[in-house]
Amino acid sequence: MRPVGLEDVLGRDRYAAARDAIRRRLIAHKQTRRCAVGDRLTLVFEDRATVWYQTQEMLWIEHVTDLDAMRDELAVYNALLPGPDDLSATLLIEIEDQGRIREELQRLIGIDERLALEIGDAGRTAARFEPGRTTAEKLAAVQYVRFPLTRPLRSALAGGAPLVVVAEHPAYAVRAAVPERVRASLAADVRDPDAADRALAMVRGDA
Repeated sequence: MRPVGLEDVLGRDRYAAARDAIRRRLIAHKQTRRCAVGDRLTLVFEDRATVWYQTQEMLWIEHVTDLDAMRDELAVYNALLPGPDDLSATLLIEIEDQGRIREELQRLIGIDERLALEIGDAGRTAARFEPGRTTAEKLAAVQYVRFPLTRPLRSALAGGAPLVVVAEHPAYAVRAAVPERVRASLAADVRDPDAADRALAMVRGDA
């Protein structure tokens, strides 16, 4: 997926004028990228629109206008984009009881070895978690994961195969069908090289 570039970034005044509308469009777009996995895990599959918005918001909040600093932020967030042979997602561990966050996170230690994506009859791909965000004693509530795609898995995804996220942790065993609108969005990513560009144009307000 093509990285977000400086040419995609809106100037501060233009972004300020459109920020509320952009946020509404981004929320709508995320409905095609978000999958609940039981009641505690949520996957948000990244694309150019989600990465652009995170970058744009960071530039806005931090008042970044220096071009070199902007390039640095783009490099950080572009690392979240999927490559040609994987899907990329942010995994959110959501615990409503604030008093039990630490306890619940500790119970889920090891989830990084127990999460996978099933793609129809083509098989399963195990999630690869970004290193450094989980240890034997601690688990971060935000994780970055990739699902590698072999050629058969990629073909099955592009061809419309159903998707199921599988968590097989001793403390959290869940099978969650990926919603159709999310499945269709991911299939478009691998089938149509322009799909991510159209999504970004929609969120920016260009389309």
